[in-house]
Amino acid sequence: MATDRLDRFDRDILQIVQRNCQRTAELIAEEIGLSTSAVQRRLKRLREDGIIRSEIAVVDRKATGTPMVFIVGMEIERDNYDALAKFRVWAERQDHIQQVYYVTGAVDLIAIVTAQDVEHYDDIAALIMAENPQIRRMHTNVVLRDVKLGLFVPLAGGSDADG
Repeated sequence: MATDRLDRFDRDILQIVQRNCQRTAELIAEEIGLSTSAVQRRLKRLREDGIIRSEIAVVDRKATGTPMVFIVGMEIERDNYDALAKFRVWAERQDHIQQVYYVTGAVDLIAIVTAQDVEHYDDIAALIMAENPQIRRMHTNVVLRDVKLGLFVPLAGGSDADG
């Protein structure tokens, strides 16, 4: 489904479930002015079409013993054209690597990595380098404090478009 085919109701539903995916279809229906069954059908279609890619619980890292976050810039070998694909496949299996972005600028990849402490991160970094020889250099920033966390995607045309 192309995003231009999302109507106002689809956008309103997406605004709501991005903030709380446990909201019931009944409550969503009441809020946006549709029937419960219409909301259920739309949610099913949004999931099947891959617009809703996942519904997850956001866990407090401190409560689980993995409180630290590191932002890691990585340089990959320029003449190794399949390096990005190899790293992507490898990183998918690494739970401590939460996100990876292919970027422009001084580095090629930016990764968000969680760890129990600096020593644990050092072990993860050593593993990254050992398992991925196509990575030439890593530049690490330690997150001192979370200022904002989230993956909310703003949707133009929803009832929350300006907020």
